[in-house]
Amino acid sequence: MDLISEKLDQATGLVQAAGVDAWLTLVRETSAGGDPVLPFLMEGGLVWDSALVVFPNGERTAIVGRYDAEPLEKAGHWSMVVGYDQSVWPDLKDALANAKKVAVNFSDNDVMADGLSHGMYRRLVANLPEISFVSAEGIVGPLRGVKTSTEVKRIHAAIAETDRMFGDIIAAAQPGTSEREIYDRVHHLAKARGLGFSWDPAGDPIVNCGPDSMIGHGIPSAAIRLSKGQIFHIDLGLVKEGYSSDIQRCWFVGDEIPPEVSQAFEAVVAAIDAAANVLRPGVKGVEVDAAARASITESGYPEHQHAVGHQVGRGAHDGGAILGPAWERYGDTPFRPVREGEIYTLELGVNVEGRGYLGLEEMVRVSQDGIEWLSDRQLDLPLLRG
Repeated sequence: MDLISEKLDQATGLVQAAGVDAWLTLVRETSAGGDPVLPFLMEGGLVWDSALVVFPNGERTAIVGRYDAEPLEKAGHWSMVVGYDQSVWPDLKDALANAKKVAVNFSDNDVMADGLSHGMYRRLVANLPEISFVSAEGIVGPLRGVKTSTEVKRIHAAIAETDRMFGDIIAAAQPGTSEREIYDRVHHLAKARGLGFSWDPAGDPIVNCGPDSMIGHGIPSAAIRLSKGQIFHIDLGLVKEGYSSDIQRCWFVGDEIPPEVSQAFEAVVAAIDAAANVLRPGVKGVEVDAAARASITESGYPEHQHAVGHQVGRGAHDGGAILGPAWERYGDTPFRPVREGEIYTLELGVNVEGRGYLGLEEMVRVSQDGIEWLSDRQLDLPLLRG
């Protein structure tokens, strides 16, 4: 079974569980920015107004422009493919003739479940006023989050490429190498290997050399160079076969690690351990974040100003439940229960005065009674000698 078939079968079960009469993904020309859920439903894009409908009985209807119909028919994923010429609405009304409640892709909390544009929503309610439209975030979240065996294999492959790239980085890095030179080398190798990037390529990888580097989602500098006595930090995400990694690694530049750097490293590892010990099916993300937050502050460091973890899949930040604090910007996502089969990062870092940013990020899969580490954990801080 191919990936689209796996995800459409999964979607049918989620539509049944949601108690709706159908799940509708409604898009227009996707080259201008399509619905984030579309790659789970089909390959390629759509040009005219299009409706992809999944019913709880397993039927699937695609209503698309005439010139978009043949690829969908040949793919064989949809029970019925209807090609139209003048308007999508008559065929969509027929398809939903018996529906009273339909889930569509809008969400107050989850960007990955919010793909229906406001204009298309207005047209939808104007053309089908008798139907009650509800949020599909309860369908889209687990569809993206709970990974099939094919998705897990692809993420493993992306992680393997990321580990390989870290090896290439260290083979070339030495005191005097600039952040930009490291960034450029990663991009050269990624292109040669047919790999993509898990977030905006302008800031992937994040490269931090010492205390003057731009922390967070910064741009690698041509002026800042690796220097002895400083921390070298990389946050790298690569895409292979449509699926992402997101991993952070650190090294110390010099011949001996000073006590304050060793202490920071141990504190970060301990905080990730604390989160990992709580993470399991049914737990709320806010509980996982609280464990890491308590650990890092008990070690004498300030609270991190971000979630301790997020889901990873087609993107580095893949929506759904988040392992984060009860902050307004996260909406209800920290209060959603963790599901078996979801893949998360566990990430945390601290600034070490005069040395730079020390951050680690691992990837884990939620198992029946805990987690499986997908990335080989960094439990030691290697030296990078000149």
